[in-house]
Amino acid sequence: MCLSAPVSFAASVFLVGGGTAISVVAWRRNKRYFPIALMPLFAGLQQFMEGSVWLGMTGDDPFTVLWGAMGFIFFTWFMWPVWIPFSVYALEPNDSPRKRMFLIMSLIGLGFGLLLYIPHGLNSSMVVVEINNQSLAYEKSMWLDFMMPRWLTNMIYVTLIILPPALSYYKHVRHFALTLIAVVVVDFAFLQFAYISFFCLLAGLATLHLVYIILTNKCARECPELFG
Repeated sequence: MCLSAPVSFAASVFLVGGGTAISVVAWRRNKRYFPIALMPLFAGLQQFMEGSVWLGMTGDDPFTVLWGAMGFIFFTWFMWPVWIPFSVYALEPNDSPRKRMFLIMSLIGLGFGLLLYIPHGLNSSMVVVEINNQSLAYEKSMWLDFMMPRWLTNMIYVTLIILPPALSYYKHVRHFALTLIAVVVVDFAFLQFAYISFFCLLAGLATLHLVYIILTNKCARECPELFG
């Protein structure tokens, strides 16, 4: 599989355009949808940053590589472990017994994300990007490797982004969790040589599932008093 700057920028345009449009729909239809509506937009911005990394790598421009990689891993390591639990929290009915748990998971994601991201901002030498099998690999540098095995870091990360939608009150949000599980399985089974890059691309495209949920107002079927 070969990725490149054009692929990343094309994905960015597609996701930013779709994310912007669905965010407007969500804001007008029901603001509880708004946090999940922003996820395709964020995924598109992340792909734009990866496209910039490609330009820096192929143009031998370390500065472009650095700021592009810092932007890319901002979403990967910091934003998603916070935003996905928070989005589920915002969507959940107020009387749901799990709503408080989703907020706590978002706060845990905040701390976890800061531990992953901040050290790279303080020490740019930790930002290591390589081209592996014609794909970008960010896997070499992760500060938490000094504190715990990589598999445990990955397990915490996957739990923070999959468990909240998997426990959602809404059936179709739980279906989105299945979409994320499929992304994780494909990524780790076939794309280990650059799994962070591929995971973010596939997960970004998976956010189109959320577009479907908002456009069809699926939550109204289970909670008409909030979404009817």
